[in-house]
This record gives sequence, structure tokens and C-alpha cells, in this order.
Amino acid sequence: MPEGDTIFRAARTLHRALAGHPVTRFDSVYPALTRIDEDTPIPGRTVERVAARGKHLLVAFSGGLTLRTHMRMNGSWHLYRPGEPWQLPRRDQRIVIETRAFIAVAFNVQEAELLDEDALRRQPALRRLGPDLLGAAFDEPEALKRLRERASQPIAEALLDQRVAAGIGNVYKSEVLFLERVHPETPAASLPEESLRSLVRTARALLMANVIEDSDSTITTWRGLRRTTRRSDPAERLWVYGRSGKPCRRCGTPIAFRKSGPDARVTYWCPSCQPENTG
Repeated sequence: MPEGDTIFRAARTLHRALAGHPVTRFDSVYPALTRIDEDTPIPGRTVERVAARGKHLLVAFSGGLTLRTHMRMNGSWHLYRPGEPWQLPRRDQRIVIETRAFIAVAFNVQEAELLDEDALRRQPALRRLGPDLLGAAFDEPEALKRLRERASQPIAEALLDQRVAAGIGNVYKSEVLFLERVHPETPAASLPEESLRSLVRTARALLMANVIEDSDSTITTWRGLRRTTRRSDPAERLWVYGRSGKPCRRCGTPIAFRKSGPDARVTYWCPSCQPENTG
């Protein structure tokens, strides 16, 4: 599943390409979107902005209509010039937003809806979101409060809960816990306030570091490789995620992994650097 930094970069790039330009074509395979487009056409409306809210991507059109999409496991947004070949097959196309200069294509998106202003304010998934770790006005006290409310959960599950803080996925969960030397099964209730604060701040710092732009061009292509180690070698970009059985970059202990939680999400950790609290 794409994490918060991926959605943020996608939204920023789409905004630069589409914002301020009228839509010339709108297509979707989803009947609910098609029906709204037939009743209140999207072509002719101007794209006002594209923004990320946690792992949700929002395209706002003039006239008070917003397209909300969520990538889930396999979804992605691509941006093409007219006539440019697509990187994925057309059978995976779900939504197309076209202007004179660009074609934005949503591939394999599993959640999509067009919402008026009232429906957007009432949208359940958005209302439940915790503070956005990539938001300009991130509310750290509120995120900590919500984290404490998940006291009975293992800390790995609590960090993944988008109602606590929006943006953390499997990669950042594992990397943050490693950097803070916290075992993933540690109950959130057993961690002192300062540890919880450090976890939140480290998560925000890692996410922010991975949305820094690589160029000053009008349409910025985002980094293909997420990094948490600050190392330049692409093979050394992550501390523990995806490295089961490989030596820890700190101590050499083989990295462990486990599937847990209702969705069997995988977690990686170093048994030596992140010892389990058996007290």
C-alpha cells in the first residue's frame, strides 16, 4: 500500500500539472462516477487543486465537486503528455482526467467517489483521520493523545492506525521502531510519554525527508527509492524493512519479521537492537 509520502508527492505533481486548467475529458469505469459526470459534467470545470490528506488523494474541481481516491494495495496515479505511451496497460485504467497539456490516469484504484462540499465534510474515512504527519500544521499533542488512547495495542499496530496519525505504513512503522529501539510488540501503554513523542517525531521527520524535491522543474518527478538510512547506495536505503534474515546494519544480528494484526501486516525488526520487554 502506498504510504503518506508517496501520496503527497503524487498530489504535488498532479497539482502542478492540472491546477488552473479546464478539464477536457473525464472517463471512469465506475458507474457512480459516470452517473455524476453525466448529470453534472466534469469537462469544462477547472481543476482548482490536488492535495493529499493522509493516504487519500483529493482532486478539487470548480463548482464544489471533489474526487476522492484511495490507492489501497495496488493503486497509483500516473501523469502523461498527450501521445506519450502509458506505463501500465489500459485494462488497468480506472479514471482519466485530461487537460490540453496533460493526462492524469488512476490505475487499479479501488476507492473513488465524487463528493460535493457537504459530502466531503461528512466523508467518514476523512473525518476519522488523525493529524496528518505531512501537514503544515501537524498537531503533535493530538497525535500523542490518540496514541495513548490505543494503550492496549502493540505499538506497531497503533502506529499503523490512521486514526492516530495519518501517513504511516508498513515501511515507516518498521523503520521508526528500529530507529527508536522499540520492539514492535511492546504495548503502547508501557512506553513513557517521551518515547511516544520520539516515535511520532521520528515518523514525521522520515516522511518529510522523503518528500523533498529533486529538482526545480515545473513538473517534478519524485524519487523512486524511499530512504531512511541517509545512505547514497540504493542497496542500503532502509534499516530493516524487507531485510528478513539479513544482518542488522548496526549490530549484525539477522533481521526478524512477523505477520500480525487483523490484516496480517508484516513487521521487520532487529532482535538485539529492539529487545522484547518480558518484564
